[in-house]
Amino acid sequence: MTAATPTPTPIQAPRVASAPLAIHEPFEAHDARLAARATGTPAVLNAAGVLEATDVHVATRLAAVGGEDDQAVVLAVALAVRALRRGSVCVDPVATAAEVAAELSAALEPDQDAAGSEPEPAARAAVRAASAVTWPEASAWRAALAASPLVAQGALRLEGDDLYLDRYHRLETQVADDLLARGAAPAPEVDETVLEASLVGVRGGRFSPEQEAAAVQAVRSWTTVLTGGPGTGKTTTVARTLVLLAAQAAAAPERHGRPLSVALAAPTGKAATRLEEAVAAELDALGPDAADGLGPLAGVTLHRLLGWRADNQTRFRHDRGNRLGHEVVVVDESSMVDLTLMARLLEAVRPTSRLLLVGDPRQLTSVGAGAVLADVVRGLSVDAGSDAGSEASTSPVAALSTNFRSTEHIKAVAEALRAGDADEVVAQLRATSAEVELVEVEDDEDPSDLLRPSLVAHARELRELAAAGEHAQALRLLDRQRLLCAHRDGPAGVRTWNRRVETWLAEEVGPLAVGRGLPGWYAGRPLLVASNDYALDVYNGETGVAVLRPEDGRLRAWISGSDGARELAPGRLQDIETMHAMTVHKAQGSQAESVTLLLPPAGSRLLTRELFYTALTRAQRHVRVIGSEAAVRAAVATQAQRATGLAARLRAGTR
Repeated sequence: MTAATPTPTPIQAPRVASAPLAIHEPFEAHDARLAARATGTPAVLNAAGVLEATDVHVATRLAAVGGEDDQAVVLAVALAVRALRRGSVCVDPVATAAEVAAELSAALEPDQDAAGSEPEPAARAAVRAASAVTWPEASAWRAALAASPLVAQGALRLEGDDLYLDRYHRLETQVADDLLARGAAPAPEVDETVLEASLVGVRGGRFSPEQEAAAVQAVRSWTTVLTGGPGTGKTTTVARTLVLLAAQAAAAPERHGRPLSVALAAPTGKAATRLEEAVAAELDALGPDAADGLGPLAGVTLHRLLGWRADNQTRFRHDRGNRLGHEVVVVDESSMVDLTLMARLLEAVRPTSRLLLVGDPRQLTSVGAGAVLADVVRGLSVDAGSDAGSEASTSPVAALSTNFRSTEHIKAVAEALRAGDADEVVAQLRATSAEVELVEVEDDEDPSDLLRPSLVAHARELRELAAAGEHAQALRLLDRQRLLCAHRDGPAGVRTWNRRVETWLAEEVGPLAVGRGLPGWYAGRPLLVASNDYALDVYNGETGVAVLRPEDGRLRAWISGSDGARELAPGRLQDIETMHAMTVHKAQGSQAESVTLLLPPAGSRLLTRELFYTALTRAQRHVRVIGSEAAVRAAVATQAQRATGLAARLRAGTR
């Protein structure tokens, strides 16, 4: 299992519900009431905010269905659901109990309160009660789980100390089995003479030997995992790989000139658009004939590629019984792909189609459970097994390290972050340049005065373009700068900053509303799609602007997606958010010329090296970091941990 004991952080205030999990029906209000009837340790931990109502309800419901009345097992199931909410695939209940006890102890320390003030007496009393809980004895707890009817029935899976819900155990096993099967299959036939001749045409320019080696590996393999940080030429390598593969296809007489069928996909529409544009630009740079032999190269979201089904939101039209027809499938920003979606992708790709997973494993992991790209890299890299020499020719992982971008200062900060060198990160941030700026504020200091001028100026310009009906210019302006936050809520959260910017903008230009029937909408409102809407073909993470239509003055939403900008009536968009600020997680797969990262206090559970690195690498030209030195150091020192078994399964399968 991939896991580690994190630095204890304060328990947050109790919440009623989290996003629905795919292991039970959608969460409803009555679930909270049912969870409130729970007794014993789960109820105490729910009151303290350690467990949410979802965790308790799913555990008690599963126990009731399976005939389990041992409260130690019920508690373990609740911890497993909690782990899924936090991105882990499995949980070691005994280790988690120790972590929770440490967090509860830290929460009772006055100077550990992340909000900078004493918690409410009732909340503090709930935390104190939870800290006094007697956890099950370790060996007895593990024995109870091993003897549980839920394990016997298959609802739970126990592997060593790790407890899985059956669904996620099956998904993880499937992903490992599919990847290992692809690696064990006979390699594709390659005409080496054609390969050498086509390599001549793609050499030159910014195409390093390691990129060429990665491209050749992709030609000779069914599966390639192409990794590297920003500016290392991943897209350049993808484009040249496609040229090499097209040459192989053109040389096959049985194809009769049929072009190579390629799918370009990414988890979000924004990332898919960037992939399509970047590949097209690379092919154009190679010459007018570079794309000969290639079919259409349109970037699409993974959900659109796999084919969403209205009757089943966890399944797609393309699966083992109805494989994708593409001969090459390229998936960019693969670090954003969770375990469930990766399983669906692998079952849809034909065993005899090439699969290129492209991404940076040091970025934030997926919102959903799993750390698939990082696990695949750990599990299948050359040094993942005991005999590195024997794996060197079969590992699908190709890592790029040479940085071609001119943003040397941003690159230096990113390298220090990757190395975990807090002193160097602080030094690089303080060495202010045209690329990097550190604005040091204490954790309890409000940076509003620092941010207001640039945020309002951007919002005003966006509003002016939108009022003039200039949707294309407004969409381009939207990508000029980003304010990124770790949290959605709280003083340093996205919702707070969105409200502030709207208040400031209204103070300068007057009321923002456009009229009755569209509360919260106004010309120049920056938009963020918060969930997939397959009927409208808009997807989570896509961005846009509300623009007045010149011919009739009606407000329209212009959304940038994988197939270009689309005009929609605001009333048709069911889950849309204002985007003067956005979370770092939502920013994955996109970039902006200038990025401002608002670091949360040093005690925030979300403050990790991966979050800092992801935010930093969204910037194309300039990054401004606002926060305390303590917050910077806490981020560098804290690596995100997700409990999974995928890397171990892959390592075991390659030995």
